[in-house]
Amino acid sequence: MSTTAIVVTAVAAFMAGFSGLSVFLKAAYVVGPLAEYGVPRAWWNLLGAAKVAGAVGLVAGIWVPVIGTLAAIGLILYFAGAVITVLRARSYGHVPFPLVYMAPAVAALALA
Repeated sequence: MSTTAIVVTAVAAFMAGFSGLSVFLKAAYVVGPLAEYGVPRAWWNLLGAAKVAGAVGLVAGIWVPVIGTLAAIGLILYFAGAVITVLRARSYGHVPFPLVYMAPAVAALALA
C-alpha cells in the first residue's frame, strides 16, 4: 500500500470515527439534523456503531486489504443512504455534509 493510500485511508477512518463518536456523545450538530430528518432515536447508536466499525475496518485494511475494501464499500453505502435520507427530508442544503464524509472513503477504495 502506498503512502498516499495510507494517508487517505487514515483521513477517511478519522472522519468516519469522529462522526460515529459524535453520535454516541449526542453532539447537537449531529443529532439535531438526525431528529430533523425523522431518523428514529432507536437507530442512532446503531448508526454511530456502523461508522465506528467502518473506521476500524479501514485501519485494519492497512494490514488486511480485503477488510479495508469492505469497510470502504460499507461506508460509501452508509453515506449514500445518508444523502438519500437528507433528500427525502427535503433538506437540500445539508446534502454536502454526507458527501464530505463519503469522499475520503471513495478515495480510499480507489487507492486500495
